[in-house]
Amino acid sequence: MTPMSEVRNGIYEGMFLFPQSAAADMRGVVEHVTSILERAGAELVAIQKWDERRLAYDISSNKRGLYILTYFKSDRSRIPGIERDCNLSELMLRSMILRAEHVPAEEIEAANQREALDDEIKLREVQAAEDAKAAEAAAAAAAAAVAAAAEAAATAEAEAPAEAEAAPAEAAAEAEAAPAADGEEKA
Repeated sequence: MTPMSEVRNGIYEGMFLFPQSAAADMRGVVEHVTSILERAGAELVAIQKWDERRLAYDISSNKRGLYILTYFKSDRSRIPGIERDCNLSELMLRSMILRAEHVPAEEIEAANQREALDDEIKLREVQAAEDAKAAEAAAAAAAAAVAAAAEAAATAEAEAPAEAEAAPAEAAAEAEAAPAADGEEKA
């Protein structure tokens, strides 16, 4: 006969759906899922990014989603609490938790892609830092171009009044020279 504690514990499969915008903060997504499971006293066995794909229908105006697949051990009396926390989560769109007693241990071990997930998190953080640097460089270049254009406009404005003053003086000199030339032709 088995003790009651073994009967109540089981292995579960959890699928958690997040908006695609949350994929930018993959570390936050993983921490969010693990914190929900840890609060319920569940032991995380495997976690992986299952997929990023187009949703069959819009959920809260989201057309694409990020799926996180987990396998965890928990007391079955704690599952409603996990589901409640998932439903109350503002970050998570949907969740589904199923008993995974039928899943072979080898498949669960193969699903544990924590290292690959950590590598993807680091890669996304590096790309975000590079994108931020590129955006800063582009903003600096744009600011320099605006400053150069403003300087060129100021220079053009400074030269324009001098040319405007010179033009009437030249016209007056030509007007004085024109009658003299007319007078020479008559003579």
